[in-house]
Amino acid sequence: MPRADDQFHVYVAEHLDRWRRTAYLLCGDWHLADDLVSEAVIRLHRHWSRASQANNVDAYTQKILTRCWLSEQRRRWRRVEHTQADPPATSYLQPDGIVERQPLAQLLESLGPRQRAVVILRFYLDHSVEETAELLGIAPATVRSQSTRALEHLRTADAQR
Repeated sequence: MPRADDQFHVYVAEHLDRWRRTAYLLCGDWHLADDLVSEAVIRLHRHWSRASQANNVDAYTQKILTRCWLSEQRRRWRRVEHTQADPPATSYLQPDGIVERQPLAQLLESLGPRQRAVVILRFYLDHSVEETAELLGIAPATVRSQSTRALEHLRTADAQR
């Protein structure tokens, strides 16, 4: 019988890339996405005995990741560093696949934190209204109204481009 730590390591290895992509969609910054995933993995490890017994471990983990990001949004102003000069210019060219996704990332960044979380959970991760409500700790009616407002905002912002 595998040890709990072994099960944890296998589970994390299988899901790490998806969590990183999801965190990037939430925050729009790969470095912050890595920090969020790290924090989520630490919290998951701390509660692995309970999480591994959950009916849906993926939903449990998604809830942790989403709450890490929402917590970061509330305290982010304390961590922002102000520089005196711009970083040096680089000659790196992004691959075409990344360039095509950039407008979507910019549109998502125009949403508020809660709306962005709702849109990503509902339409990127394909959670139901009820699952999204449970993950965010809000009412299903709030999920529906946030979805409607967010999609309306995204359509308007996209049309103005």
